[in-house]
Amino acid sequence: MSVTEFFGSNVFGDEVMKNSLPREVYKSLRRTIDAGEPLDSNIASAVANAMKDWAVSKGATHYTHWFQPLTNLTAEKHDSFIEPSGDKVIMQLTGKSLIVGEPDASSFPSGGTRATSAARGYTAWDPTSPAFVKEGTLYIPTVFVSYTGETLDKKAPLLKSMTALDTQAKRLLKLFGIECKKVSTTVGPEQEYFLIDEDVYLRRKDLILTGRTLFGAPSSRGQELEDHYFGVLKTRISEYMRDLDETLWKYGIFAKTKHNEVAPAQHELAPVFTTTNVAVDANQLTMELMKKVAKRHRLVCLLHEKPFEGVNGSGKHNNWSLSTDTGLNLLDPGENPESNPRFMLILACVIAAVDRYQGILRASVASAGNDHRLGANEAPPAIISVYLGDQLGALVDSIVLGREYVPKKAVPGSIGVPESPIFPIDTTDRNRTSPFAFTGNKFEFRMLGSQASVADPNIVLNTIAAQLFSEAVERLSGAHDFGKECREYTAELLKKHYRIIFNYNGYGPDWEPEAERRGLLNNKTTADAVPEFFKRENIDVFVRQGVYTEKEVVARANIQLENYIKTINIEALTMAEMAKRDIYPSVNGYIAELCSVIAAKKSAGAKLPCTHDVRLCEKLSDLNERLFGAVEKLEEDLRDMPQGEGPASQKMAHTVVPDMEEVRRCADEMETLTSSDFWPYPVYTDLLYSVK
Repeated sequence: MSVTEFFGSNVFGDEVMKNSLPREVYKSLRRTIDAGEPLDSNIASAVANAMKDWAVSKGATHYTHWFQPLTNLTAEKHDSFIEPSGDKVIMQLTGKSLIVGEPDASSFPSGGTRATSAARGYTAWDPTSPAFVKEGTLYIPTVFVSYTGETLDKKAPLLKSMTALDTQAKRLLKLFGIECKKVSTTVGPEQEYFLIDEDVYLRRKDLILTGRTLFGAPSSRGQELEDHYFGVLKTRISEYMRDLDETLWKYGIFAKTKHNEVAPAQHELAPVFTTTNVAVDANQLTMELMKKVAKRHRLVCLLHEKPFEGVNGSGKHNNWSLSTDTGLNLLDPGENPESNPRFMLILACVIAAVDRYQGILRASVASAGNDHRLGANEAPPAIISVYLGDQLGALVDSIVLGREYVPKKAVPGSIGVPESPIFPIDTTDRNRTSPFAFTGNKFEFRMLGSQASVADPNIVLNTIAAQLFSEAVERLSGAHDFGKECREYTAELLKKHYRIIFNYNGYGPDWEPEAERRGLLNNKTTADAVPEFFKRENIDVFVRQGVYTEKEVVARANIQLENYIKTINIEALTMAEMAKRDIYPSVNGYIAELCSVIAAKKSAGAKLPCTHDVRLCEKLSDLNERLFGAVEKLEEDLRDMPQGEGPASQKMAHTVVPDMEEVRRCADEMETLTSSDFWPYPVYTDLLYSVK
């Protein structure tokens, strides 16, 4: 069967709906999906029955309301279709069961938005994201709310942020005489990951419990030869990627690009752009399937942001754009952006939004794993900045600094031989060092961690853009000379927020002090970044746009800090256990072996030298003692933990993490000195180069 025949075969997509639903029911459902019209509850039974029949034909016996609680994972409770009919059963899915479910909400994170004694929660169908069948179950994408109405998931606020942006963008476009039914954000999240051999993985306790290596000296060969990036795929990796592509395609996921990434054993998958909430669902499903498919190939897929020290970490590049239902890309500058006031105003609004709300944009991607990645090995720094490129950068400079603007046009390129085709040279480069870079007709937000939900940063992006669009509408509505006042307001925004624009090397040593001089935030840890959510102006933007209540903002920030504390605590306890129970006795065993060798040499006569043996024995003994002392300090600091998410997260970031770094320094140095026969774990060479 060809790809075009099986693509989306596991999805209750448009073609299936059109063929299985009554015409008026189908048209009503499409209006909800395409134009955002309220769902007509009268069609629920017809949709549910058609969905059930289709799912049963695909081998399904159960259904589940699939939702995204505040854990960065997905959740599901399975119910069978069977209903009693005399002494037999029938297969049934009612309209009510499709629209709403009632899972127990008591054990999901809430950040204090519900009383401890309150257990009831509700899942509600999201008809804009297609249902699918997986492993004998019909998966129905839903939102998740508490008994008292607070959102307990990432999907509901994402949909609210999309509605806010749609509302404000349409108001803004109306000033330019443009009418449309809907403005949507579209996202294409690139996904980086590592693949290692399953047998090697199972011998690393730290990878199993934390997703990253807590110990490990650098391999003698890392990524310095730059030969892995886009390199020839190894056989097992190629087979895995082919299997993954075919699996994703069956679920209607537009997996497009695959290749080796920079670090050894690192790879990337990139999808085609799609509507943001569908992209978020697809990415959650993609991460799950990446791991399941890997097991079929005796591999393990690592999605941690920094599973290996000293080589590239893994992120997700969030390609974010705005488009109307009529096909107009609002971030397309056209050939002459200087003559496109609509684009320039929208650009200025986005730049202003990123500058004003840089704190929560950074906080939206903060996690224990991402703290290790940001600012290291080709990842963007923790400082938010905007890259515009040569063409737009020069145009903005001309507005802000009063310079003459010389338009830059695309020119044909060639390598200079007759056989070479002529290809167009873009008017601007792509800056891979920028956290928020304009890349032609979209912005690429590059700070996301590889295992994070794409929902969080897109909620923030949609909300802050909606806020600036709203302010632009208030400023320009009723303008006597709209063209003149629009240009003036655009210039005002660009001048006020010019500090956030940086078109140079974000990896360079001069950028951090320059960013500090500009007054830009540099929150390097989650403990320092997340408190930005508590600031009044940041709470207000969510409340004003109807995305979160104040209680929901505070709850999510507390959950994020609590998750950070728990993650570091698990890592620290795992590290202490590995150091005391495995590394310390193993090194002592090697020291004992060295002592036996030294004694044997001495007993054989003074002519046999043992200077190096003695020196190595002394060095390992010293390091092992330091290791144990460092572990004792780590454990003491873990026991003496202050109350409250704020103080505890600060201690984790600025005391416990440095303690862990000291434990690791001792262990990693000993690894390079200890015989491989005694070292208790597979080393980096085994982990990164075991797959052939």
